[in-house]
Amino acid sequence: MSSQREPIGVIGTGYVGLVTAAGFAELGSDVHCIDIDAAKVARLQAGEIPIYEPGLAEMVARNRERMHFSTDIADALEHARLLFVAVGTPPTYSGDADLSAVHAVVGAMPPSDRHALVMKSTVPVGTGRAIKRVFAEQGKEGFRYVSCPEFLKEGSAVADFLNPDRVVVGDDGDWAGDAVVELYAPLRAPLVRTDIASAEMVKLASNAFLATKISFINEIANVCEETGADVVEVAQGMGLDDRIGPKFLQAGVGFGGSCFPKDVSALKQLAGNSGYHFQLLNAVIEVNELQKRRVMGKLVKHLGTLVGKDIALLGLAFKPNTDDMREATSLVLSARLQAAGARVAAFDPVAEDEARELLQGVRFASGAMDAIKGADAVVLVTEWQEFRDLDWGEVAAAMAGSVVVDGRNALDPAAVRAAGLAYEGVGRGEGLTRIAADGTDAAGAALGRG
Repeated sequence: MSSQREPIGVIGTGYVGLVTAAGFAELGSDVHCIDIDAAKVARLQAGEIPIYEPGLAEMVARNRERMHFSTDIADALEHARLLFVAVGTPPTYSGDADLSAVHAVVGAMPPSDRHALVMKSTVPVGTGRAIKRVFAEQGKEGFRYVSCPEFLKEGSAVADFLNPDRVVVGDDGDWAGDAVVELYAPLRAPLVRTDIASAEMVKLASNAFLATKISFINEIANVCEETGADVVEVAQGMGLDDRIGPKFLQAGVGFGGSCFPKDVSALKQLAGNSGYHFQLLNAVIEVNELQKRRVMGKLVKHLGTLVGKDIALLGLAFKPNTDDMREATSLVLSARLQAAGARVAAFDPVAEDEARELLQGVRFASGAMDAIKGADAVVLVTEWQEFRDLDWGEVAAAMAGSVVVDGRNALDPAAVRAAGLAYEGVGRGEGLTRIAADGTDAAGAALGRG
């Protein structure tokens, strides 16, 4: 890539900030990364990557000469006119986004007519308008503002940056918006250039819709369990309709992570603060919470009381290929299992360090089979590939009981049952109870899969 590309600043070196910084460095920009966490900055300066994201360490290593790390925001102001803001905006107790880190960045900006804040953090609609008002009140009218929401998915964030399905730029039609568009131009992604408020809404609306899709298929899964239908077959049939599509139609134990729960709550709260009752999102949130409880019901159905039972949780992170534990289903399950009197062992390939800070009373196993040994039941919480590849005969021999709850519909039911184990998926219905005595999938054979 050309070394003549514009240098940029990135404020915040979390999942979004570090991937964004490394991505722009890969495209040829010098990137000045700022973070208030001195220990994190020291690790980055030493070449250590503080988060797990496939391909990120390699990208940072390739671009070490272009990436500069500091705790002093003046370093970014000196070298770059575009300052990408990627700080945390976690939910408050009310459900509103906590914008304290954003306000701290705004307050640290000096009067300038050559700099612009480019908001990557997910913020409520109206934040850009409020920031511009603050700039005006502080005599910083010349400071430009652009909304450029991120659409990176943890676990595939590097690929998402380099191959975006769209770039959204919300601005006032000035030099700052033009400069952001130019930065993204080499990626040849569809461009949505709009006003600031609409750009802010695109991110919230997108995540709320995807969360709605997940809750919808989970509701369908629950009805499938009552009627004998198989949600996997139902989702396949639905997904072939190009108006629906197959993505986010995987039933399971609910969504988590740093985006969906927070953004759904933030949009619901934004609507309420504006005088509108967003009834649909209330249902989306409720369904997601209830879905986690249904795992408990499946365990009780097979085990009766959970007092004194040993339960193995396979996976702790909210999704595979990340160590992010924010709003992870495992947090709820482990707490409820222990409250019901069960003993919990857990294993995750990469998230243990993060999980240890959040989970109490859990035995952290050295591997999947260590967690499974002596368990009365196994619950697949995160669909890491190594759990899909388990030898179920070996699992059955190691367990004290025989119950496997597939919380992500990621396992082969026939293989699990062939090992003599009781398989419980999510919404799998009668299609999977009609397994022949020899372990073959009778329903699948009837559908031409046998």
